[in-house]
Amino acid sequence: MPSVVLVEDEQLIAESIIRALKSLGYGVQHALDGVSGLELVLSSQPDLVILDIMLPEMDGWEVCKAIRKTSVVPILILTALNDEIDRILGLELGADDYLTKPFSTRELVAHIKALLRRVEFDAAQNHKNVIVIDDLKIDMDRRQVFQGNHQLNLRYKEFELLSLLVNNMGEVVTRAEIFDKVWGTEWLGDMRTLDVHIRWLREKLEADPSNPKYIQTVRSVGYRFTAGN
Repeated sequence: MPSVVLVEDEQLIAESIIRALKSLGYGVQHALDGVSGLELVLSSQPDLVILDIMLPEMDGWEVCKAIRKTSVVPILILTALNDEIDRILGLELGADDYLTKPFSTRELVAHIKALLRRVEFDAAQNHKNVIVIDDLKIDMDRRQVFQGNHQLNLRYKEFELLSLLVNNMGEVVTRAEIFDKVWGTEWLGDMRTLDVHIRWLREKLEADPSNPKYIQTVRSVGYRFTAGN
């Protein structure tokens, strides 16, 4: 049974989410403020975190950053802010997905299922253990990436995207396949999310991100990971 920590200070919204998740058989723990929410996440190690942005004591941005210092748990952000800058900020701080209020229960459940399905997919792929490409070492079991002796700090979705491309080394992975495998078939967010994550990965992996050695764009189709030249 998946376990979820919900950090939401609006009681009516929280009660609606809790009812929906419990009806699906999920275990739910609830916190009303950012400080309590962070403590709950770190102590209970849930399968998923649903995190509101406008919280008392400690806002959702700070909670998200603090979680990412020690955990790769999927984080779904709830926000009343509908500005693209705020959505991108959430992704930059380590969130994996977002929903803008108001949202339907059906939409929320679709996003949650997509995130949890990705966790299951990762577990199934980890049998390849450690992959070495030039000076890159990708540890699938520990979800760690090293370039030489330096460990790269990848976000949850960045690692999933890299893992998918590397596991299909030399082959073109279409945009549709990437969204299906990394974000789930029920992804309802901005399609530009993929381009943003590719840019972030290149900035961390490539010596010259504008002239990538590893992650190549196949125009109008998708992306391909190569072993370099």
